[in-house]
Amino acid sequence: MPDRLRVLIATAMYPTAENPVSGTFVRSQVSALRDREVEVEVMHLTGGSQKLNYLKAPMELRRRLKRGHFDVVHAHYSYVGMVARTQWRVPLVVTFHGDDILGTVDPRGKTSLASRIIVPAGKLLGRLADAVIVQNRHMATLFRGPQVHIIPHEVDFDLFHPTPRDEARRLLDLDAAKPYLLFAADPAIAVKRFPLAESVTKHLQEADPDIELIVVHKEPQDRLALYMSACDALVFPSFQEGSPNIVKQAMACNLPIVATDVGDVREVIGGTEGCYVCEPTVDAFATALRTVLDARHRTEGREQIRRFDRPVISDQIIRVYEQVRRRRAAPGQSEMV
Repeated sequence: MPDRLRVLIATAMYPTAENPVSGTFVRSQVSALRDREVEVEVMHLTGGSQKLNYLKAPMELRRRLKRGHFDVVHAHYSYVGMVARTQWRVPLVVTFHGDDILGTVDPRGKTSLASRIIVPAGKLLGRLADAVIVQNRHMATLFRGPQVHIIPHEVDFDLFHPTPRDEARRLLDLDAAKPYLLFAADPAIAVKRFPLAESVTKHLQEADPDIELIVVHKEPQDRLALYMSACDALVFPSFQEGSPNIVKQAMACNLPIVATDVGDVREVIGGTEGCYVCEPTVDAFATALRTVLDARHRTEGREQIRRFDRPVISDQIIRVYEQVRRRRAAPGQSEMV
């Protein structure tokens, strides 16, 4: 692009040597933007104390802005967005990912008390930002104004691609004949509803004791992709979501999916044969998974989600950047420090 954009991306989640799986979706987006010749600098709020990080972050933000010219500050998650809005010199874009505007849930699926503060604060931030990016249509309805954009996270099709099942199982040292179900999330995160996945597996094991549920949540992305090729189905029983990356990544690996109707899951898997949207009950999930395990076929999901390819999504984000930059440059727009 002739007038190259310079963007400061602020995030509290980003891969590190100690935690290589944290915020991989943010790193993927940074990489995709750089591929489109956007100059990106990452401000990672990191350190020993999370609360102290947020207290120190406004000063660090000002240092970064004084040190270099930026066209846009792009904050991921509402907490970081609040830090980024402590300055008004540079236009602010905030990406809301899910529970930062939908609220967090407890193991029963009930919205937490903290959400009574978090959700209204997120809506206020949306009014103060120059543009808001959300993951699905429902999230968009929670904000007012024309500067709300539905742009789900991209999929790295080079990283998430089908590998022959036998080869993937050999590389992961898994049984060549055993039926494997995949739960790709931290079981301790209540919104992911691991107890339902566990109950469904136990129910299926009554008829076939060989069925095994594999839990993956700390593996690097390349290993996660192998598990998606090695397993027979992704079990995704979440209470709520924005646009779950795991579902899109599983589609890119042609892995059958059985999921609850949350976020944009129904739109993503659509009418893809071998994928099912179910009520959150043991019987509903078990019925769909039996169908998948009996067939043991891969899907054609990869071709169904080309709209999430990295260049497509990064170009949409760049258009948002360019819009807010043009508005700030228009006559009558003041710059506040």
